[in-house]
Amino acid sequence: MSVTISSPHLRAEVSADGAELIRLQDEQGRDWLWDGDPAFWTGRSPLLFPIVGRVRNDRIHINGLKYELPKHGFARTSRFEVEEANSSQCRFRLRSSEATLQRYPFPFQLDVTYAVEGAVLSITAAVTNTGSSSMPVSFGFHPAFRWPLPYGAPREDHEIRFEQEETAPIRRPVEGLISRQADPSPVQKRTLALRDDLFEADALVFDQLGSRSVEYGVRGSASLRVDFPDMPHLGIWTKPGAGYICIEPWQGYADPQDFMGDFSSKPGIVSVQPGETRRFAITITVKPPARQSA
Repeated sequence: MSVTISSPHLRAEVSADGAELIRLQDEQGRDWLWDGDPAFWTGRSPLLFPIVGRVRNDRIHINGLKYELPKHGFARTSRFEVEEANSSQCRFRLRSSEATLQRYPFPFQLDVTYAVEGAVLSITAAVTNTGSSSMPVSFGFHPAFRWPLPYGAPREDHEIRFEQEETAPIRRPVEGLISRQADPSPVQKRTLALRDDLFEADALVFDQLGSRSVEYGVRGSASLRVDFPDMPHLGIWTKPGAGYICIEPWQGYADPQDFMGDFSSKPGIVSVQPGETRRFAITITVKPPARQSA
């Protein structure tokens, strides 16, 4: 089952499976989102909860006990309930269950709201602690945009422009965990020129991010802007040669290589108190070329 919402300038389709955005089209029906081609990657825009990335041996440690938790958590493979749907907004809900408590021993409610206004899609995830103890959690967005965008510009002309200079070093995944070794930032004068060899060693992980907004596309042509005012980390990823680029605002990231502690002390984790709701949000603004061909 899926829900479609729209405005005069944008159309979005969201699946109840994972509450995942599966289509994003402009007013002329051009697709901005990756199509999930299994030859490269079946994802389109999965939601990462209650972890981002991988934990050591796919296990978290909580109060001396071990729990099996797969990469990026279980929200992306869970069926959500449709709580609300109208022409421009929809809301999906996932509640903790016996199955989730065996992997993540915290009662929760996760509400994900999608709304379209003009050329802007907003996505807000609200994580509520419905239990009686502090709940450690991470959350991440993982949208995959087409590379190249559907306007005829060459793939090699695409770039990501950051809100601020990003001179701090980046990290790389090593067997799914974050390397303690830092690499120089590939961002030059706020611009990351996209090319396949950047991703031969997997994703770029910005764990000391200054920007809270990036713009992706081709100068003077089509572009989109991703704003994430409260998300402190960012991943950028593709498989070399694939037709997508993932721009992933995160709260948290994979286990560092030498991390062996309790899940509550994992870098990037936030604590949600009993009865509290923590919100994570992004907006995606689509900017087609000023003059569009028929």
